[in-house]
Amino acid sequence: MLVIVGFIVVVASVLGGFALQGGHLAALFQPTELLIIGGAAIGAFFVANDRKAISATLNALPTLFHTSKYTKSLYMELMSLMFELLTKVRKEGLMTIESDVDGPFESPIFTKYPRILHDYHLLEFITDYLRLMISGNMDAFQIENLMDNEIETHNEDAEIPIHTIQQMAEAMPAFGIVAAVVGVVHTMGSVGLPPAELGILIASALVGTFLGILIAYGFIGPLASLLKRKHQESAKMYQCVKVTLLASLNGYSPALAVEFGRKVISASERPSFNELDKQVRLVKAK
Repeated sequence: MLVIVGFIVVVASVLGGFALQGGHLAALFQPTELLIIGGAAIGAFFVANDRKAISATLNALPTLFHTSKYTKSLYMELMSLMFELLTKVRKEGLMTIESDVDGPFESPIFTKYPRILHDYHLLEFITDYLRLMISGNMDAFQIENLMDNEIETHNEDAEIPIHTIQQMAEAMPAFGIVAAVVGVVHTMGSVGLPPAELGILIASALVGTFLGILIAYGFIGPLASLLKRKHQESAKMYQCVKVTLLASLNGYSPALAVEFGRKVISASERPSFNELDKQVRLVKAK
């Protein structure tokens, strides 16, 4: 919603300012300039990226228009799940959660937390490392190194659409210049026309540069920044799980382990110590 509001503000500010200067809005409507800029940008996008990058970008674009799902309540749900699993491990041993890990959709623990259960990548991250803990063949340092490598791979994959969108934003001013040059060439080929008509042709050519810069910095560039922010939010979930599991492996109690996880959450979503303590007590009481 904020993306749409932002776009409206950009358009209203630019066109409103132009109109207040006495400009005629119809002069900015140049379909051929948009065809040159948009067509060249789309073509360059397909040339510069492979199928994986194109697919990742197209899948990422719809998420830009959704509000963030990484809220305090989601983190509370994640830490409640981790606390309940680690408490069961503490009381009954690692082998008792094997059925939960192998079949999370049938697990009486995982099914209490549907938002975590339906986040495929996060669920896989949790169950994979719990499975490694059950195997008992890896120490905390080995698991931490493996976690870091997987999170790094996750970050690299998430950055693919960010880079492709940013590259397109950087290219738009250049394509705007291309459209303007084409317009100037057309104008120079029409030097026999009256000055008034030549002025219209020159104005039309300059619209190409205007559109290229506006689209780059008013529309596409901000989308890349927003996508980067969304990726940073998603990465915090993995960091929270990592720190919690490592604290448990190092011998800390489930309550302290989830407290470790709480500390890596961004301040805007991080629950307070009292809020987490209250949630832990509620989980214990169930």
